[in-house]
Amino acid sequence: MRVKTACVRTTPSTALTALVTVPVLLLATACTSSDDGKQPARSTSGAGRTQPAQGPGSGGPASVTPAPGKGASGGSGDARKPLSEPQLKRAALAGGDLPGFQISEGKSALAPSGQPAADKRVCQPLADAMGDKPSPQAGSTVNRGVGSVQSLGLAVSASVSSYSEAGAGKLMDSLTSALAKCGSGFTATLKGRSGTYREVKSAHYTVRGADGTVSWTTLAKSEGTVAPIHLVVARKGATVVRFMAFDLARKTPPRVPQEVADKQLAKVAQALRG
Repeated sequence: MRVKTACVRTTPSTALTALVTVPVLLLATACTSSDDGKQPARSTSGAGRTQPAQGPGSGGPASVTPAPGKGASGGSGDARKPLSEPQLKRAALAGGDLPGFQISEGKSALAPSGQPAADKRVCQPLADAMGDKPSPQAGSTVNRGVGSVQSLGLAVSASVSSYSEAGAGKLMDSLTSALAKCGSGFTATLKGRSGTYREVKSAHYTVRGADGTVSWTTLAKSEGTVAPIHLVVARKGATVVRFMAFDLARKTPPRVPQEVADKQLAKVAQALRG
């Protein structure tokens, strides 16, 4: 049968390319495909299905600490050592890693580059998390785009970054601190254009095997367009993984699929083992 491919692509004519309404990495192309008469492969963990986001009081803290014995080096190589760029590329998600999803490399040429600047200094870590890399202190960063086959319109950006172990820990602390102070929102500017983020709320989320996880939701607005976004940042030793989810179809509140986050961290652990 003929394979049909449906791509949801942001263009200069859409309000979403007006910059940080949709963060830099979500301006990548999100493609999904199907085959006439043939269902795409499904993950036993429910690939492509989103789960309801949980608010601050309903799911626990934004940061998750691992159980004793599962810290930086527990059975996964020396997680305290920064991964090299070739190692990061091997650790990044690739086609075939996730049944029910398509993986694309890099980001759209239409997407502006750089780190957004927040109008409130205390909120800068949250603005940075939506830039090219989780923070300016990242050594190397490899980006991927993830499109869901079953949940058409669900676009997720995923990245893997190397830090020093101390730097990775500091990033997580700065995000947790910013979430506590920026609930009312902030404005971010990149390349001379601005967008606002309101209703910044921590959301319970655990990435399996991570040394710590910070997760939050926000409503991004620019030029009259409002877009809910879910963000997750997790650390494994000196390696940081970051995810941003956006529903291009605007049907349901977006949530980073659990299997995407877990698979990405599993690949990091594999890279650390060598």
